Amino acid sequence: MGRSVTCPAVSESTEDGETRQVTVYEAVGGMPFFERLVDVFYDHVEADPVLLSLYPDQHDLGPARERLRLFLAQYWGGPTTYSDERGHPRLRMRHMPFHIGGEERDRWLVHMLAAVDATTAQLADPDLATTVAEALRGYFQPAAESLRNDTGLPISSARVAGSGPDPRRA
Repeated sequence: MGRSVTCPAVSESTEDGETRQVTVYEAVGGMPFFERLVDVFYDHVEADPVLLSLYPDQHDLGPARERLRLFLAQYWGGPTTYSDERGHPRLRMRHMPFHIGGEERDRWLVHMLAAVDATTAQLADPDLATTVAEALRGYFQPAAESLRNDTGLPISSARVAGSGPDPRRA
């Protein structure tokens, strides 16, 4: 998480005439953009029974909203509040208790990409909006796939004692 993603279409000229890349976080105006993005996303989640069922406290998604907001802000170059408060993101580990299959991934992506479209459309610069939307989509699509835990692939090589022959010796 030490890296930040730069937005190639956005640069600033420094006093000495150099050009500096700015992070997506900086380019979109900081935390208010991520607040809107996460709020639009969770408004959709609240209306989706499949996704809503994954949340232990379906009546209060405030803490989940805050965690996602802080994570995304940090990932895209903002403050490190998420890691300061929660440690390394460990996304797969944190999502393992919840069944995430193809349907859950697809519904999550539909809602997140709708939030990306709605939020980037509010940016004043259309070129920036396009660049940021492409960057966010390029992150969210493989990230959503990586969180699937229904593939049947073993998570570890550990074997439960007494569960039959060791497949490594078969």
